[in-house]
Amino acid sequence: MSNKKSTSLYMRIVHRYLGFFLAGIMTVYALSGVVLIFRETEFLKVEKQIEKKLQPNAEIAEIGKAIKKRNIKISKAEGDLVYFNGGSYNRQTGLVNYTSKQLPYVLDKFVHLHKATTKQPLYWLNVFFGVSLLFFAISSFWMFLPKSKIFKKGMYYTIAGFVLTVILLFI
Repeated sequence: MSNKKSTSLYMRIVHRYLGFFLAGIMTVYALSGVVLIFRETEFLKVEKQIEKKLQPNAEIAEIGKAIKKRNIKISKAEGDLVYFNGGSYNRQTGLVNYTSKQLPYVLDKFVHLHKATTKQPLYWLNVFFGVSLLFFAISSFWMFLPKSKIFKKGMYYTIAGFVLTVILLFI
């Protein structure tokens, strides 16, 4: 019996302090997650004029890859200058000028939290955060006695949240 109380007490203590620690991380993830929802729009993005030197006589696909811009379409060509949506390319010099819409520096860094791969040290934060949230979700079931009315009602909400998420994933 005392083992059950100590596990419950331990879960509550770790849950409490981990919750305080994760509050800052969750704030950044929440903000960056909302910004990511609008990544294909111009929401919060600022226009930036960029000039790059590429290989002379590059193909339009190579230009798109070099400037990280999809669906480049040539609108007109005048001599060595080729105009495309949002910029121009000089075939002789290899100079490309284009306009890019980017998030402000801090928001861009926040968004990279969600995009971190194993090639970046930031992915350790993502792994820690994911495992911590899993512990957070599981340890919350030790907050109330299993026979209590609140716990039973909480289980219905848990099942509803799980089912809603699964339904939305497959719509």
